[in-house]
Amino acid sequence: MSSSVEKTSHIPITVFTGFLGAGKTSIILSLLPKLPKDYRVVLLKNEFGDVEVDSQLAKQSSLAAVSEILNGCMCCVLVGQMKTALLEIREKYRPDRIIIECSGSAFPATLAFQIRELERETERDLRLDAIVTVIDAENFTGYEDTSPTAKMQASYTDVILINKWEHISDRALDILIDHLNTLNDTTPKVRCEGRAGVDPDLIFGLDSKLFLAEAEHPSENHHDEVETATIYRGAKPPHPAGHPHTHGDSCTCSAAAPLAGASDTPPVDEASDVISEETLTAALDGLSKETIWRVKGFVRTAKGVHILNWAFGRSDLSACSADGLRDGGSVLLTVMGERGEVKRVARRFAEKIGASVA
Repeated sequence: MSSSVEKTSHIPITVFTGFLGAGKTSIILSLLPKLPKDYRVVLLKNEFGDVEVDSQLAKQSSLAAVSEILNGCMCCVLVGQMKTALLEIREKYRPDRIIIECSGSAFPATLAFQIRELERETERDLRLDAIVTVIDAENFTGYEDTSPTAKMQASYTDVILINKWEHISDRALDILIDHLNTLNDTTPKVRCEGRAGVDPDLIFGLDSKLFLAEAEHPSENHHDEVETATIYRGAKPPHPAGHPHTHGDSCTCSAAAPLAGASDTPPVDEASDVISEETLTAALDGLSKETIWRVKGFVRTAKGVHILNWAFGRSDLSACSADGLRDGGSVLLTVMGERGEVKRVARRFAEKIGASVA
């Protein structure tokens, strides 16, 4: 059944925040089938590293387009790119809604403040509808200790979605909710229903009142908490660092930009270079979720190209209809985790799967 979400004369913007691996992308995708069939949504995605994993969403979902801003956080150093991307989406697609999916360490208050500026510049044609924070119930207590931004994400929001709660006990869930109430006792907290996500009516059409006045702009500094490394075997990242690119129905992007230090990598025979799922699983099982929080990208197995999502010890391989490994390689991954630890762990991980680290 479709939701009762209605079209508006303006373009509402829904911002999804949440730490690495909380499940933001999965929840966004679960919303789409519940919307009216003629309701057009564009996703603006901000991700760590150089690997445009979610550009495939444009071809594998009902999104009108996907735009990605890579290798930086658009709530601070890339804020200019975010504003430019939003204006381009408005002009090119005129969607019924824009969904912004932030990187795992994005500070929502700063980003919302920038959207409020765009509201004034566009005479409220672009308008902040809601900030939605996704919480990984299984791991929130652990990563909250490492990430001050995780606390900020739970504090500056219109609604908190509690994801992956089915993996913990009722007692642990009660403790988590009590803790979230100490951070934010006025914001609704909604449990997601597994892969079914949440009803769009609960998070769309909220007409957020957060950060309406300039004086509300918080003074906390954004914390550069996450370090990344690129692991590749034959493959190279498709765009230079920080390159924003929109993938819509007419996207013809196929150029691969060499990664520094990878120009001497020999070409790989697409027919022969695959990685076994057993080798990949064994390498992933050796990662510690205390230091590595997320591994995301493309792998080529004997069954074809897949998108790999690994977060805090749980992994998923999903078939990919488009080839994110255009040069015939078998591995192109971004590893994300605790600053100062990622490069060392990534090198050890890469050795196990016969890959290199950029």
